[in-house]
Order: sequence, then structure tokens, then C-alpha cells
Amino acid sequence: MSSKESCRSELRIAIRQLSDRCLYSASKWAAEQLVGIEHDPVKFTPSNTRFQRGSSSIRRKYKTHDITVTPIAGVSYVATPVMEEDDLVDDDFYLQAKTYFDCREYKRAAHVLRDQNGRKSVFLRCYALYLAGEKRKEEEMIELEGPLGKSDAVNRELISLERELSTLRNNGKVDPFGLYLYGLVLKQKGSENLARTVLVESVNSYPWNWNVWTELQSLCKTVDILNSLNLNSHWMKDFFLASVYQELRMHNDSLSKYEYLLGTFGNSNYIQAQIAKAQYSLREFDQVEAIFEELLSNDPYRVEDMDMYSNVLYAKECFSALSYLAHRVFLTDKYRPESCCIIGNYYSLKGQHEKAVVYFRRALKLNKNFLSAWTLMGHEFVEMKNTPAAVDAYRRAVDIDPRDYRAWYGLGQAYEMMGMPLYALHYFKKSVFLQPNDSRLWIAMAQCYETDQLRMLDEAIKCYRRAANCNDREAIALHNLARLHSELGRPEEAAFYYKKDLERMESEEREGPKMVEALLYLAKYYRAQKKFEEAEVYCTRLLDYTGPERETAKSILRGMRTVQSGFPSMDVEHFPHNSS
Repeated sequence: MSSKESCRSELRIAIRQLSDRCLYSASKWAAEQLVGIEHDPVKFTPSNTRFQRGSSSIRRKYKTHDITVTPIAGVSYVATPVMEEDDLVDDDFYLQAKTYFDCREYKRAAHVLRDQNGRKSVFLRCYALYLAGEKRKEEEMIELEGPLGKSDAVNRELISLERELSTLRNNGKVDPFGLYLYGLVLKQKGSENLARTVLVESVNSYPWNWNVWTELQSLCKTVDILNSLNLNSHWMKDFFLASVYQELRMHNDSLSKYEYLLGTFGNSNYIQAQIAKAQYSLREFDQVEAIFEELLSNDPYRVEDMDMYSNVLYAKECFSALSYLAHRVFLTDKYRPESCCIIGNYYSLKGQHEKAVVYFRRALKLNKNFLSAWTLMGHEFVEMKNTPAAVDAYRRAVDIDPRDYRAWYGLGQAYEMMGMPLYALHYFKKSVFLQPNDSRLWIAMAQCYETDQLRMLDEAIKCYRRAANCNDREAIALHNLARLHSELGRPEEAAFYYKKDLERMESEEREGPKMVEALLYLAKYYRAQKKFEEAEVYCTRLLDYTGPERETAKSILRGMRTVQSGFPSMDVEHFPHNSS
């Protein structure tokens, strides 16, 4: 059996087992990967293959290796574990309990299985109790919500579940699904080290439960923790590593893993969406837009991850495309947090910030831990000049995910607006630590150093240099480096950066005041260095502009010609330390 056929067989069994245990999100994920496995082109022709994406631009870009089977040469995977079902399940009781579970009557489902001792029944009973506790906790959070939307409500089932599952694990009577639930309970109680150990046991015994990998990912907050995990080598581990690398901002490593996985799962919508996420973090917006357009053409009712697509359309100011997307998700499922965020982005782009806030609040009513909604709502409050509300929204975002650099950046902006640059610097530093390759963050920190309260110009220069090395697309850093060096009386450095900025403006065919400023400075600089030929080139270019700079260029040219002819001239000016 080929490796692709082996993956198909494993996933088909896993889908049935996960669905049977009511782990529907993991079953859905497995089903998407099953359909995403690329068919053998010899056996499947275009007429009988559902997906025809083999020639897509996305696939050509990322599938650089000729990978036809998994594993590739040099990679050795462990034998696929086989989980034996126990014989102690009473099908009638289990079916009744599962029916109650599907109707969200969790306590009734647990009660039906109170005397059942099979591992499958024990898991469903404990899982039902856990969800009953979560449901009650959410109700209490609404009833007892504090002034800042916070509550001390807890899942009251955790203590008894921890005691029971711990005993079962110690006695060797718990299956991988029970270990997953035990890890979930430990994580909620704050026992992260033991939770990681238990979750690793679960995935090593049964690797197809994507829910376990997701919980394990949330506990891998550093590369050192990730490297300490004793995970078996299974193809599911590649999905896990690719996802964790993305969370740890190791985007190139993540792209490399997904590129490898495309060798087997070439038609996976999930992998394409994850590639789009990595490209979004790298600010490759054109590629992200192309990926999402193809995803929507293949899966027109998709809602997950579409809020990121709306962020790209917002950044590119694509009004019509964002309007179409908002209308589309509204008709598909308007009561999804992603849908609400997309509609909020649409109103924000139209300048209707109050309406945008309404939809971001609606997203948070549907899922109060939906990170994007908190961050985007903070942005709206900044636009509305409501800085206290913006600070609260951003703080809620970093409470949910301390690695969200956008929220730290937003806090920096808010405190800068309030005239508190030292506080702003603290938050900007946190944001650049998490996202060191984003030029916007370095520019924001540099501008903070430039404020009248600080005037730490050398520190600002260091930040602008980092921004210039991080592909500063807005072309802000080079100009500001030249301006600051000019202010500090460093003509050589100023001329160097003005020249680089001028070259960039020419390559991008941009005109404007910055080009005039650069030309004038360079003309004066080379005149003072007695490099008259270079100075004449810049002066001649300034003659194409109107305004005082043109007259200044004429004056410089007359002065240089007089000097070259051997006569002193009243037009020769001493070289100034700035371009004004």
C-alpha cells in the first residue's frame, strides 16, 4: 500500500472514531485532510476527480520538491498505532447517551453512563461532565460579569474529573481520549508541565486527534519547550510542527513544513489557509489575496480564516471586494465571530467606526476569547480618539494571547496619543520583540524616541536602520535617517541615506517633496565637497521643478561656474548642516 493510501485508510478510521466520541471539530479537521490527499494522476482523470488544483499558482509556488509519497527519503516514521476498542460498551446505553450529548444535554448523557465501565463510555461520561461544567461557567460569566467584562467563574467539574482521570491513568485504565481530557483539565487548572506530559502520551498513542495537538500547541510557548517534547515521528507531527512554528513567529520554517505536506495533501484547503496566514505575517498581501480567492472559488461557503482575508482587503483599501466578502459571509452564517469581524472591517473602511465597534462587540458575545475582535476594536477606539477604551481592548487581547504583537503595538500607539512616550516605548519594545521583522513597529518606536519629551535621536536612528533592513515598504525609514543625520551635523551619513532614498524613489517612479529635498541636499553636499559634476547633475534635475528650490539650484549652478572659471562669486554659499 502506498503512503498516500495508508494516510487515507488511517484518516477514514480516525474520522469514525472521533465522531463516535463526539469530538466533532477533530473529526471535521481529519475529513478535510482526507479529501485533501492528492489523487494519483494515473488512476484519477479530470472527469472523476473532485479537486483540480494541480496547476494552481499557489501549488507551483510552494511545491518545490518532487514529493510523491510520504515519508520522504531519509525520514523514518514509527508504525501507526492501532487502538483496540474495548468490549465493555453497552451499545444501547452508549447510543442513548450520545444522543443526549448531541442535544447538548450533557448532564443527562453523563447520568446514562454512570454505571458503564468501558473506556469509551468513561470518556464520553467525563467529557459530558466537562462540557456541562463549561456550559455552566459561561452562564455564570454572563450573570456575574464585572465592570470590565471579567468574571471569576470556574468549571466546577474540574476537581472531580482530575481525581478520577488521575486514578485511571495511574492504573493504566485510560485510553488516549481520556488522556486528552485529563490534559485539558490539567491545563485549565494551571498544571502546564503535567498537562504537556499527558497530552504527549495521548498523541503518541493516538496521533489523529487534532484537538490534542491544538491543546499541546497552546502549551508550547517557546522553542525550548517545543524541543523538549518526546513526540513519536508520525506524519501528524508535521502538521503540528508547521502550526507551532507559525505561532512562534518562525514563518519560514512553517512555510517549509507546509511545502513538504503539500506533497501528499496537495488539495488541502487547510494547508493553503495556513500558508496564507504565514504570508500574511510576512506582509505578502498580494500572495495572500490570491490564495484566499482560490480558496473561496473551491469552498464558497468557507467562513474560517476569512477574517484574515478581510484584513488584507482592508489594508489594500479594496472597497468592492470587502463589500462582496461581507455580504457573502452574512448570507452564509452571520452568527460567526469571523463574519462579524469581516462586517466590522467593512464599516471601518467606510469610516463608520461606531458601527464597526458594534460588530466587533457582537463577535465577542459569540466568543469572548476571539483575539482579532479585541485587537480590531482597539484600533476602532483609537480612530475614535477613545484611548481609555482602546487600552482596555488591547489589554484584553494580550491577556488572551501575550504573543499578539498587534495588541502590544496598539497599546504603544494609545499611550503615545496620551502623551506618555515612556509607556509607549515599553509596549513598542514588546511588539518588536515578538515581530522583529516588521518595519512599521521599528518606525513607530523611532518616532517615539523623536518626541519632544525624549529627543533620543541616536536611539531613533538605530530603530530606523532596523526598519530599513526589514523591507520598509512605506519608504519612511531612509528619509528619516537622512533627515536625522542632517540635523545632527553628519553630512556624509545624511548624503548616503538621501542618495539611497533617491534611488529607491526613482526605482518606484515616485515623485514629491521628499525627492526635491533629497536632490537639493545632495546638490549642496557635493558643491561643498567641490565635486561639481555630481552637484550639477542634481541641480539640473531640480530645474524641472517649480518653487524656491529651482531658484536655489540656479544660484548653486552660477556659483559653481564662477568658481570653476576662477572668479569669486557672491552666490557661493557655505555648505549647511541641513537641507533647509
